[in-house]
Amino acid sequence: MIKAIIRFSAENKLLVLAATVVALAGAAWAMRNIPLDALPDLSDTQVIVYSRWDRSPDLVEDQVTYPITTALLGAPRVKAIRGFSDFGFSYVYVVFEDGTDPYWARTRVLEYLSKIQPQLPKGVETELGPDASSVGWVYQYALVDRTGRHSSDELRSFQDWNLRYALQAVPGVAEVATVGGQVRQYQVTVNPNALASFKLPLQAVIDAVRRGNADVGGRLVEFSGREYMVRGRGYVKGIRDLEQLVLRSQGGTPVLVKDVATVSLGPELRRGIADLDGEGDVVGGIVVMRSGENALNVIRRIEARLEELRPSLPPGAELVTVYDRSELIRRAIETVEDKLVEEIAIVSLVILVFLWHFPSALVPIVTIPVSVALAFIPMYFMGLNANLMSLAGIAISVGVLVDGAIVEVENAYNKLHHWIAGGRQGDFHRVRLEALLEVGPGVFFSLLVVAVAFVPVFTLVDQEGRLFRPLAYSKNLAMAIAALLAITLDPAMRMMFARIDDFTFRPRFLARAASALLVGRYRAEERHPISRLLHRIYEPPCRLVLRHPKATVAAAIALVLTTVPVYLRLGSEFMPPL
Repeated sequence: MIKAIIRFSAENKLLVLAATVVALAGAAWAMRNIPLDALPDLSDTQVIVYSRWDRSPDLVEDQVTYPITTALLGAPRVKAIRGFSDFGFSYVYVVFEDGTDPYWARTRVLEYLSKIQPQLPKGVETELGPDASSVGWVYQYALVDRTGRHSSDELRSFQDWNLRYALQAVPGVAEVATVGGQVRQYQVTVNPNALASFKLPLQAVIDAVRRGNADVGGRLVEFSGREYMVRGRGYVKGIRDLEQLVLRSQGGTPVLVKDVATVSLGPELRRGIADLDGEGDVVGGIVVMRSGENALNVIRRIEARLEELRPSLPPGAELVTVYDRSELIRRAIETVEDKLVEEIAIVSLVILVFLWHFPSALVPIVTIPVSVALAFIPMYFMGLNANLMSLAGIAISVGVLVDGAIVEVENAYNKLHHWIAGGRQGDFHRVRLEALLEVGPGVFFSLLVVAVAFVPVFTLVDQEGRLFRPLAYSKNLAMAIAALLAITLDPAMRMMFARIDDFTFRPRFLARAASALLVGRYRAEERHPISRLLHRIYEPPCRLVLRHPKATVAAAIALVLTTVPVYLRLGSEFMPPL
């Protein structure tokens, strides 16, 4: 079968080249649309259950965190549950097994929460965290007013009611968390002496404020063929609305809130502060990306939306970028791309020098970028990111990608040399095809065997698997594509570009230059300048070890044994210091 594919590719070289061009167009599209990130996402699939209850940490732990944790223990595919309690809030982290779909996990948690919520104390507010991974923090900004025209609570209000909602509508954004600033609120400061004089309890003021901030609905009244809605409008729109709330009527005279208390606007009690460059309190926002999204594209959409919002900022306020992961992504990808290009150039130069025949060297040189480009097509459809690890897998396979092409062209080179030296007996095309058929199947399977060496990497699980599997996938995909090209594109190119006779067109100097570049000279291996130099270096030590085989083996064993103490003293670490 492999020989039949090689024969078909050699006889239909234009069709194979056209198919390769179409595949390269698909590879270009895949490279433009594949998700980009600096590193693979090493985080577990987890769901965060957040609860609010204004009680002490011990009560929150006993009556909120512990019941939720025990209720979720029986959820399917749960690997670990961690609870954390503090004053006023509770966090429960539900960690699922590797490979669990995050939205399936969220659905299971909601199912189990629906069973436990009726048993929680009254007033407990429970919600799920954003559908993001632990590395979803991709962008952070600060809303700064260096003119001093706006207070901290004004900037916080603009962030909470304008910027946050605008950014949450950006595709790929899971949450926009606000940090810093002060939350504006209505504050009712009660005068205890006034309460005592009116013989009112404090609860009366609390109940009046709660009842006074609500709309109530009536019913419809039909009048003259029209329907009119009856409702009571009572939403608080300002300080005066709270001041006019009635506590009770005394002798026909209403006792209002303003008679026993002072109503004002003020900041809510806060337990943290955000500072930028030591210049004081600022308001900021943290943009969290939805799990599985393309980080670079999400950041671009965020920046575009912020540019749209800049004209609507309060006078004197400005947006300052505090953290932008796109810079890290670009620098990481550019570093790997530069090294990949350098590696391709060096390998191509080595091939050209050692083969010393440009038409033959052209086949493996073209194979390298084609294999690398086509590897992005299966990577895209498998959902793999282009990051340091996946691109590193392609980089370490560059030197092996061309092995098959080198073997094929070198065998064809030698066959043609012997054919020329033997007086050109038979058909030139038949000699080329026989040379390809002779080594093609072996080359194909040898490349697949090299790819099998990375199969154990796929058995890694958890963080190790998530870190190294992209490298193994990209390396094996590139090797598989190189094996396919070795029996399709390489024979087609070899049949198309191999030429025996020199060019004879005019002017003569151009014909000679074209012949030297595109035809070349077929030399015997012993007359190759590089081979002669290598043989001169290699032959003396080779003859020496052949004369003393037992001593050579003993020296090799002794050298291996000396590495055992060094190996035992080496430490181990998951990742090197970064």
